[in-house]
Amino acid sequence: MSVLVYTESENGKFKKAALEVVSYAKAVADQMGTTVTAVAINADENDNLGAYGASKVLSVKDGSLDKFNAKKHAAVIEQAAKNEGAKVVVLSSSANSKYLAPLLAVGLDAGYVSNVVEAPSSTSPFTVKRTAFTNKAFANTEINTDVKIVGLSNNSFGIVEAGGSASVEDFSPSIPDSGVNVESVDKATDKVSIADAEVVVSGGRGLKGPENWGMIEELADVLGAATACSKPVSDLGWRPHSEHVGQTGKPVASNLYIAVGISGAIQHLAGINASKVKVVINTDPEAPFFKAADYGVVGDAFEVVPTLIEKLKAFKAQNA
Repeated sequence: MSVLVYTESENGKFKKAALEVVSYAKAVADQMGTTVTAVAINADENDNLGAYGASKVLSVKDGSLDKFNAKKHAAVIEQAAKNEGAKVVVLSSSANSKYLAPLLAVGLDAGYVSNVVEAPSSTSPFTVKRTAFTNKAFANTEINTDVKIVGLSNNSFGIVEAGGSASVEDFSPSIPDSGVNVESVDKATDKVSIADAEVVVSGGRGLKGPENWGMIEELADVLGAATACSKPVSDLGWRPHSEHVGQTGKPVASNLYIAVGISGAIQHLAGINASKVKVVINTDPEAPFFKAADYGVVGDAFEVVPTLIEKLKAFKAQNA
């Protein structure tokens, strides 16, 4: 009857989202008077999950799972849920987990609610708060199925250390043939991932060309942030499509989102509305982004950003 949580990892290391979903699962388990069991696939240091609330870790070691495959990974989690008698399964809101969720919902005959931002307000009936209408509103949603799947919105609950320990058990589920083989995955290894970033610095057409992106990367480097861009910028080939954020690109739920030279089309705002603090730098005081921003600077990015970088470097040097 434990709460089951899928903890994503990469190259053996748990992602930040994995620690957040374990923290959330611990809060749910406390309300239900039960414990947290984590599923870890080809991950190292599994016992570390105990610090965030897991009581048990089901460790799966299988070379065929090194590269993400929705059907195979879903089969592992489904078997773990049935093995543990789990009535609640917690996932993150990563792209991979969003592929997994519908497969798990079918396999477990479960109800699935995505974009959840808080621990349940009630466990009987099981009621969770989620974002709706591209993060413009909230909905309190009941899950009435016997098994419930919760997709936690990134950076919504936070990482909470519980100070406990976890036992680690080997788990060897049967792995189905998915009919799909992933030959290779190419990823940038020298940058902060947009999905995991707490701070994102994004640029738009106001930067006038790819040759001016150095200041965006420098600001991101000072802040330990990920770099991103608007759709027109990626369409023009100034930046890779992997950096395109917005409704038709990658969703962003960072703690701080800085938009430089982005007017704020509705599709862009829909994709970044989940960010906690939004800052815009633009020469046009009528830019739509200013209506959505928490802080706005009306000014030339080529003057504002270098000054901001200088001040941040000075602040970091004084507080090192």
